[in-house]
Amino acid sequence: MIKLPSFFACLCCTLVTVLSAHAQQSFADGTWQARLHRADGADIVFNVEAAEKDGRKVLYVLNAGDRLLVDDIQVQQDSIIIQMPFFDSEFRAAHQPNGELKGRWIRHLANQDVSIPFTAIPGVKERFTQHQPAKGNVSGRWATNFLVPGKSDSSFAVGEFKQDGNKVTGTFLTPTGDYRFLEGILDGDTLKLSTFDGSHAYYFTARLTDQNTLEQGVFYAGIGSGKETWSARKDAAAALPDETKLATVKPGQSKLNFSFPDLNSKPVSINDARFKNKVVVITIMGSWCPNCMDETGFLSKWYEENKQRGVEVIGLAYERTTDFEKSKKALSGFLKRFDVQYPVLITGVTTSDPQRTEKTLPQLTAIKGFPTTIFVDKQGRVKEVHTGFSGPGTGEHYEQFKEDFNNLINKMLKE
Repeated sequence: MIKLPSFFACLCCTLVTVLSAHAQQSFADGTWQARLHRADGADIVFNVEAAEKDGRKVLYVLNAGDRLLVDDIQVQQDSIIIQMPFFDSEFRAAHQPNGELKGRWIRHLANQDVSIPFTAIPGVKERFTQHQPAKGNVSGRWATNFLVPGKSDSSFAVGEFKQDGNKVTGTFLTPTGDYRFLEGILDGDTLKLSTFDGSHAYYFTARLTDQNTLEQGVFYAGIGSGKETWSARKDAAAALPDETKLATVKPGQSKLNFSFPDLNSKPVSINDARFKNKVVVITIMGSWCPNCMDETGFLSKWYEENKQRGVEVIGLAYERTTDFEKSKKALSGFLKRFDVQYPVLITGVTTSDPQRTEKTLPQLTAIKGFPTTIFVDKQGRVKEVHTGFSGPGTGEHYEQFKEDFNNLINKMLKE
């Protein structure tokens, strides 16, 4: 073995330390404007805040009132790797002489990696540039139709927006969940909204042609070329289908019967003694699903506060792969972030499998969306099935959900 002279080894260590300190310092604290550069020119814009926490550099991804903590940041000389806490995605970038970061956002999918160029500019607090004063106000409830180009069928959603000056926040509610925290502006008569959370990377734009009509809307989604057109009419009575009717138990099939391994490969069954004579909440979820992230955040805290009352929670994970180890890896960070103490089981069936219901929960008519929540009473009978989840980005709907959830549990505990 050849040994380096001690002074040379010290010099190398010092040089690496200086380079790392330089990169760390150049990743300045404060608000940055980030842009995902789609090939069609429709940049998906969002903001992040860099800060120091416990002696480490962290980021907060900012979307309306949400601050998503990102605390896995590696500085390597003039480069930086930012690992998102969920959804198996990351940023790899290099510092530029002008202080910007340039690189790629990479998503690790089941069978391939996909990526898109991105730029982050320090000291820019605005999300979108305001060119003209807002010509109207989009606050309110909107009946919305999305249409995929080349297809005749459309999907219905309810848009809910709040406007303060030119700033607009809100979301779209759908039968299977919400689009989480949207933020943007009304620039003249042009509405611009975006969000980013490591999975959702969305940009919505439309024209306010009168106070009750949004037209010429385009919805740009993610890394590829995906986009839809949309339009909306202001309608205070706009409503979605009943969430308890989209999926139900089949006639004569009031009890579930399943057994799947947990992350330690231990089989867990709904028929285990742990769940006997208890109210059981079963969440159909996946680590790839932003609405499942919101529900997991709620359920984890709720379970910790209520488990002594005779209730249990089970997560049934449908991942993007049938590979157990890959599914376990994807779920581990997701569950750690929320300190999940209830069992989460790996079904071994992918979210895209057309036979996912028949292979896992044949007692149900269908799994229509993620998450889906099943409420089982103390006799082991399915009481209700709720498709979708109205998360914290939906404001009053999230508060109503929590009230309805607790009322249902209280009722079932008394039965």
